Amino acid sequence: MAAKLTQTEEIKKFLNVVSGMTSDKGNPRAKKIAHRILTDLFNTIEDLDVRPHEFWAAVDYFNDLGQHMEAGLLAPGVGLEHFFDLRMDAEDKAAGVKQGTPRTIEGPLYVANAPLSKGSVRLDDGTDKGEVLFMHGVVRDLDGKPVGGAIVDVWHANTKGMYSFFDKSQSKYNLRRRIETGPDGRYEFRTIVPAGYGCPPDGPTQRLLDELGRHGQRPAHIHFFVSAPGHRHLTTQINIAGDKYLYDDFAFATREGLIPKIIRHEDPKKMKEKELNTPFSEIEFDFTLTALTKKDAEDVVHRRRVEAA
Repeated sequence: MAAKLTQTEEIKKFLNVVSGMTSDKGNPRAKKIAHRILTDLFNTIEDLDVRPHEFWAAVDYFNDLGQHMEAGLLAPGVGLEHFFDLRMDAEDKAAGVKQGTPRTIEGPLYVANAPLSKGSVRLDDGTDKGEVLFMHGVVRDLDGKPVGGAIVDVWHANTKGMYSFFDKSQSKYNLRRRIETGPDGRYEFRTIVPAGYGCPPDGPTQRLLDELGRHGQRPAHIHFFVSAPGHRHLTTQINIAGDKYLYDDFAFATREGLIPKIIRHEDPKKMKEKELNTPFSEIEFDFTLTALTKKDAEDVVHRRRVEAA
């Protein structure tokens, strides 16, 4: 049986050249990563007999992905973002780091610089007539002590599964706020129960998922960044219990410990206390932050995010 082409000295030398390994210029880390990726890709082409038309179809696909600005949507869809969470969990376990609230993916729809309030705030602008939701809790450290001055940055979709800024029909920063906790560590917000969403049906992410025989749906969820001086930045989200896609999330973000109980109140007395004349829902959820380590400071995630003035 003929030897694999990728195992020949000719191709090994070629890979060194194309990844810059034979030059003193450039970034050593970038070269090492490029060499590994290209080596694996060459092996994939040879092992699976990838034909030229298949390769160029993939090139066209990545061009389409960029034009549609969906690379940030595809990353969680193929499990890459969740894999980073699993890897960081494993690193914590190996280092003996006690974990607080589970981390999970950020997703592609965060917008920076949402309005900042202290203690309590309303997220929605009142135009979406979805069911009112009150969510509240305490930000604590690993010893259970309240963390004052923590910033709870929250964002979620409306009842159509759409996010403000990306959905031009919504007002600026609708369903997006930052809340600063007081000395008691408490936060609270009023909003509406969100809906889940699906990938754009005609977009490149869903096109690939179709090829893989997978759907592109997410359960209803609420995103959070929680941060405080001296503590690790927490990226997480809670899922709405009872959603049909709760354990079938195309982005693999559902994690145990992030599915709080949702209580629906229909008692007229409770409705009156909240100045409502319709039933409403309530979620209580405490966040637990992990103390900051030197490695955490080095591993701050820098990625291109939307910033609205």
